[in-house]
Amino acid sequence: MSDTTAGLRQKITRAGDLQSVVRTMKAVAASSIGQYETSVRALADYYRTVELGLGAVLRERGSSPLIPERRRETASGAVVFGSDQGLVGRFNDVVADYALTTLAALPMKPKVWAVGERVHVRLTDAGLTPVGLFTVPNSVEAITPLVGQILVASETRHNLDEVTELCLFYNHPTSGAAYAPVSRRLLPLDESWRRELAERPWPTKNLPEVMDSGAATLQALIREYLFVSLFRACAESLASENASRLAAMQRADKNIDELLEDLNGTFHRLRQSRIDEELFDVISGFEALSVEER
Repeated sequence: MSDTTAGLRQKITRAGDLQSVVRTMKAVAASSIGQYETSVRALADYYRTVELGLGAVLRERGSSPLIPERRRETASGAVVFGSDQGLVGRFNDVVADYALTTLAALPMKPKVWAVGERVHVRLTDAGLTPVGLFTVPNSVEAITPLVGQILVASETRHNLDEVTELCLFYNHPTSGAAYAPVSRRLLPLDESWRRELAERPWPTKNLPEVMDSGAATLQALIREYLFVSLFRACAESLASENASRLAAMQRADKNIDELLEDLNGTFHRLRQSRIDEELFDVISGFEALSVEER
């Protein structure tokens, strides 16, 4: 009986230690969600500025094409945002399945870059081996270098006519700890969106003036548009990843609570049973001595 109670005491201790780790991970995930959501909100004003600039250039250029077409067929490229670490539930499976289903409908096999080892493995196992793998940022500050690497890789393929269309696949946070996979085409620029920008009124009476026919300005604004779009997609993916991890840790915390309740109940029953046995032995011994004295 003593070995059983000692074993239960060890299980209770280990479960308590595991619960401390789980609760620490919950706190870290909740804090990370806040910083990534804050960064997305902070991008809103800058994104609006880029849109205003693009609208001014598009009005100046009229119907002239933004980028000369060099080939008819579309060569698609895609960036799929996942995770490097586990304990995120079906986070990587959800975005990978969505990307695979969407890309399977394309006439040509796309060039794919994976952000995160887990989603890279998932895509490879499905037969769509990425041409590049990027490490998932571990902070808001680390997103900018990642975006720079993606832009360099995609621009290199674009210059070789290997990528003429660029799409993003990532998990977008919804209410609470939920998220949903979304896709967004960055290039070529959407025609209806371009027309809407060109027709959008300037917010002040001081109208802008586009210098040097707007070619250099347009290229700079497109690069900023790509940067902001990639940054936001990465930040939203990271917020979704931590939301998924938070939900997983909440489930684990609840399971550990139930396990501890069960272990403590069993431990106290066994302990009480041992105490009862010892009391019974004492009473039996006292009664035996009383009989002998008579």
